[in-house]
Amino acid sequence: MHGGDVIGIMNRVYPHESAGPRLVAWEVTRRCNLNCVHCRAAAERGPYPGELGTAKSLGILNQIAEVGKPIVILTGGEPLLRRDIFDLALHGSRLGLRMVMAVNGTLVTPEVAEKIKASGIQRVSISLDGANAEDHDRFRQVRGAYQSSLQGIEVFKRSGIEFQINTTITKHNIHQAPEILDAVVHMGAVAHHIFLLVPTGRARELRDQEIDAAEYEKILLWFHDMQRKVPIHLKATCAPHFYRVLRQEANKRGEKVSYETHGLDAVTRGCLGGISFCFVSYEGIVQTCGYLEVKCGDLRESSFKEVWENSEVFKKLRDFSAYQGKCGRCEYVKFCGGCRARAYEATGDFMEEEPLCMYQPARSASRG
Repeated sequence: MHGGDVIGIMNRVYPHESAGPRLVAWEVTRRCNLNCVHCRAAAERGPYPGELGTAKSLGILNQIAEVGKPIVILTGGEPLLRRDIFDLALHGSRLGLRMVMAVNGTLVTPEVAEKIKASGIQRVSISLDGANAEDHDRFRQVRGAYQSSLQGIEVFKRSGIEFQINTTITKHNIHQAPEILDAVVHMGAVAHHIFLLVPTGRARELRDQEIDAAEYEKILLWFHDMQRKVPIHLKATCAPHFYRVLRQEANKRGEKVSYETHGLDAVTRGCLGGISFCFVSYEGIVQTCGYLEVKCGDLRESSFKEVWENSEVFKKLRDFSAYQGKCGRCEYVKFCGGCRARAYEATGDFMEEEPLCMYQPARSASRG
């Protein structure tokens, strides 16, 4: 990556008014063949009235491309249940968007893999939430889901399709994290992303499975340490404190955090919602992310550009001086930002402090 590329990324992560998004997650369908206990959408087989049609969806891709050239994550539900999914992916690819797809792996066949390649999808993700079939299937609430996912991974490997593994961390599997990471490395994945549970959707029923602040800190320190020990890319998602931890650990070693020393971790931040990332629902509702259920715009009524540039919610999130509680006082606010969805679930105010952070800011309550 050249210096100009790094500057471009930084401009998108720490945006000004005209900056475009870096990532867009698009729930192309809410239909799903699994029944995962943590699902933010509480997705089922459906049908779900109101799903955007092909013509409107193609138009949204056009609008996104007019604002920038972000990564577009085709997600769900299960995106492979949408009949025109490869038409959408191909159109986005031709527009110069980096198209990727998040699947559960159970519907992957050699024929599907060939369509993925032909449509220009550059990476797929599959979720593994247990180190064995029993634990994963219990989480996904479908017997045989683990084995089906492994078979899907094998298809991707044979087809030469780049894949990453996503794992949602809860009390039920936190003790398995090293074992899962070891398996991910041996599978041949290019990356492992851990997601810290956000109690929205069906996951509200899992509040007793949410790890506490001390466990949260411990798993992020372990994950940071493993970055230097495994040959694949590791990323913590819905875990904004990771970018504070990264800087604290660098300070202990006397290192300066830069692209040269820490790669893209040095030029991104924790919570990207409304800043360089947004979520589009199957109905065209724009949110900061899939977990923060606050309407920021409606693509059936407004263009993507209008929402991205003019949403009052987005404007608030881009003003770091408006953050409340200890997040507002924290010297790491521009690097971390706290999880806005957790703040909203805990307090009803998405600008309040992150409830699962044990760090105490150096600045006083007066912000002086």
